[in-house]
Amino acid sequence: MRTGPNNALTDVPGLRVGHASLAGRGALSGTTVVVAPPDGAVGGVDLRGWAPGTRETDLLDPGRMVQRVHAVVLTGGSAYGLAAVDGVMARLEAEGYGFAVPGGVVPIVPAAAICDLGRGGDPGVHPDGSAGAAAFDAASTGPVAQGSVGAGTGAVAGGLKGGVGTASTVLDGGAVVAALVVVDSAGSGVDPATGTLRGARAGLPGEFPDEAVDEAGRSALLAAAASPPTVDPATTLAVVATDLALDKAGCARLAAMGHDGLTRAIPAEHTGSDVGVVFGLSTAVGPAPGMLDLFVLHAAAADVVSRAVAHALLAASTVSTDSGSWPGYGDLAIRAVSD
Repeated sequence: MRTGPNNALTDVPGLRVGHASLAGRGALSGTTVVVAPPDGAVGGVDLRGWAPGTRETDLLDPGRMVQRVHAVVLTGGSAYGLAAVDGVMARLEAEGYGFAVPGGVVPIVPAAAICDLGRGGDPGVHPDGSAGAAAFDAASTGPVAQGSVGAGTGAVAGGLKGGVGTASTVLDGGAVVAALVVVDSAGSGVDPATGTLRGARAGLPGEFPDEAVDEAGRSALLAAAASPPTVDPATTLAVVATDLALDKAGCARLAAMGHDGLTRAIPAEHTGSDVGVVFGLSTAVGPAPGMLDLFVLHAAAADVVSRAVAHALLAASTVSTDSGSWPGYGDLAIRAVSD
C-alpha cells in the first residue's frame, strides 16, 4: 500500500475539498466542504455520542429513497453553523446538480458541526451561508490544507489545538480509500508515555517524523492535556471515501470502520464528552469489492482515519484569543526536540 499523490481525500477521483475560515475580531470558526462528482456519490453515516449536531443524516439510512449526495459539509458554529449548508446548496442548484423534483433540483447535502462557540471571544460569530459558498468556491481536486483551517479553525483536542487532517491509501489493486477529519475532542491524541501521536502508529513508511519526543516535549504536552475536566461538548467529524462501488449500507459500514480509526487515535472517543460523526462516501466508479477486497478496504479505512487525525494535530498551530490559548502539538513536541 502507498499514499495517493496528495495523501488526501482528493485522491479519490471526482472529490473536491474546500475550506473557508471566518475573519475578524471574535472569530475562530469555519467551514469545510467535500464536493461530490456531478452525479453525486453514494452516502452513509455512523453517528455516536449523546448530542451530534447534524443535518440531512436521516436521508442516508439505507431504507430512504435518496441514493446519492452532492456534497458533505463539516462546520464549526454548532447548530448555528449548519446554516453553511444553504450556501453550498445555492451553488449546486446554480450548476443544476441535485435530486430531480418537479420544477428543478434539490441538492442533497448532509452536514455535521463541532461546537466551537465563543472560542474566538464572540459566541455570536459563526458560519452561515456565505461561509459555505466560500468553501464551495475554494474546492479543488488538489492538495488539501490541514491544521487550523476551515471547520478545524476553532477545534480543540485534549487541551491542544485541534484541526483538519487528511490521508489516503492506494490499495494493491489500485482502488483508493481516503479520509478527512476535523479533530475536536475532549480525549487526547497524545500517548502520555512517549509524547508521540497515537494515530501516527498507523502511518505508512516515511509519512510521519521519525524523531522521538524528548522529555521536555513530553512534559509540555502532558501539562497542556492536564487542564481541568470540562463538560463542554466535543465532536470529531470525518468523511471516509472510496472509488470502489458500495451501496448505502456499505457506505455506512465504511463509516463505522472510520470510527474504529478514531478510537485508536483518540482513546476517549465515544465517551459521554466525545461525539463522533463519520460519513462514508463511494463515488462508485470502480468495481464492487469481493469479500476479501472488502476486508482490506475496511482495515485500510480505519487506518487512514487514524493517520488523518495525526496529520490534523501535527499541522495545527497555536492559537490565542480572548477566550483562551491552545498550543499546537508541533509547537510543543517538535520544537522541544529541535532545541
